[in-house]
Amino acid sequence: MAQRNRRKNKYYLLSLGCSKNTVDSESMAQVLHRSGMRGVGDPAAAEVLIVNTCGFINAAKEESVNALRELAASKRADQMVIAAGCLSQRYGATLVQDVPGLDGVIGTRRWMDIFDLIGRLRARKHPEPLYHLPEAADVVGRDERGVLRASLQGASAYLKIADGCRRPCAFCAIPRIKGTAVSRPLEAIVAEAVRLEAMGVKEVMLIAQDSTDYGYDLGMKDGLAQLLDAIVAAAPAIPWLRIMYAYPGYVTPRLMETMAQHEQVLPYLDMPLQHGHRETLKRMRRPAKVEWVYEAISRLRATMPELALRTTFIVGYPGETEEEFEALLKMVRELEFDRLGAFQYSYELGTPSAALPQHVDDAIKQERYERLMETQSGISLKKNQALVGKTLDILVEGHGVGEDEAGDETGDLISLGRSYRDAPEIDGYVLVEGELPIGEIVPVRITGATIYDLTATVDVGAPVVLEAGRPYGAGMIEPPPQTPPP
Repeated sequence: MAQRNRRKNKYYLLSLGCSKNTVDSESMAQVLHRSGMRGVGDPAAAEVLIVNTCGFINAAKEESVNALRELAASKRADQMVIAAGCLSQRYGATLVQDVPGLDGVIGTRRWMDIFDLIGRLRARKHPEPLYHLPEAADVVGRDERGVLRASLQGASAYLKIADGCRRPCAFCAIPRIKGTAVSRPLEAIVAEAVRLEAMGVKEVMLIAQDSTDYGYDLGMKDGLAQLLDAIVAAAPAIPWLRIMYAYPGYVTPRLMETMAQHEQVLPYLDMPLQHGHRETLKRMRRPAKVEWVYEAISRLRATMPELALRTTFIVGYPGETEEEFEALLKMVRELEFDRLGAFQYSYELGTPSAALPQHVDDAIKQERYERLMETQSGISLKKNQALVGKTLDILVEGHGVGEDEAGDETGDLISLGRSYRDAPEIDGYVLVEGELPIGEIVPVRITGATIYDLTATVDVGAPVVLEAGRPYGAGMIEPPPQTPPP
């Protein structure tokens, strides 16, 4: 009984998947905190066990199902397990067949109702699972209970500007999971940027399934450019604004000019292209005018000479021939992307691509993936080596211990940071000799380069601001919940 009382009103929240999912997890945590619940990092110490799932590809689905099964198998009589997020929205009531003992299912569109669902589960008289999966997706930005739609990670924050997607990509289940694109009101986003500024946040990353589609449903033209103008005007003390997930063909001249105009907007763009051959792109139901890619990137680089351009490609898409793959390699060699991520095509039931003929053998997918990454490795190394001797500002994220060439620790303290060229989790680091203040932006001189990372020393010729900003969470209406890392 004593253990049961200690678990009462405590929750454990495991967030899986992308940064957009992490924002939803933080939002649910805020709702629960305001309702009198407290987050804990040990599931045994919680009454409510929540997994915010990812259902984008099979590997993510398996990870989510396994996490739910583990919690459901070990739960006690006074505990409940709730599946939230993309997997829940995609599979709904059928999810309980994969996870015996699951108590509740809540989808992506009504995360704000998480405490209401917990109340219903507490009051239920029968053990059958409860479902909360409304289809309406038009609540984005309009029924968010006043929570901050951002995920804070030290001095950085992901800020969600829209949800859902209206693009017809044949390989993607996001429109089925999230619904069509719904933009959050500009005023709400700007107000949250001001809150983040007051907290001392140094980097705000604007995220959505398609950030360049922001405002379309609100009747805005060049909505993302308008949003950037508004944030810069309202929150000028935020040093870095970063754009994630741009869609080919919608990086407009005005957006380019807006990015170049504002010093706070980093010359960094994440624009997943998915492939480099017209016919493959047609089968993907993606923009297939390859010439536009060359023209747009040329204009981007002319407008922002220091631009760091990141993209993503899929190899082994159904019907991909060796000729088509070679066209992809040719694009990579010619355009020399600063950052490149690659995925092997994953069969997704219910997507248009699942019905395509000529699925590529797994061994061929792997071989093409390795060739693509080998091609990019040489480009990345050359790009990084060109920075040696230059000064870059970095956002310091942590400390570590140096290693020699054999991988043995040297005992020397190093600082880990990211430059404007490095988005969290997906790009590289700058490793700096000595101890620098975490959460501050510091100029360093680049001394060495590897394929992914840079090494540096403090630039003695530039001023180093050691005065810390506000501590993490300062200015929040409530303290951040204690949730485990994803």
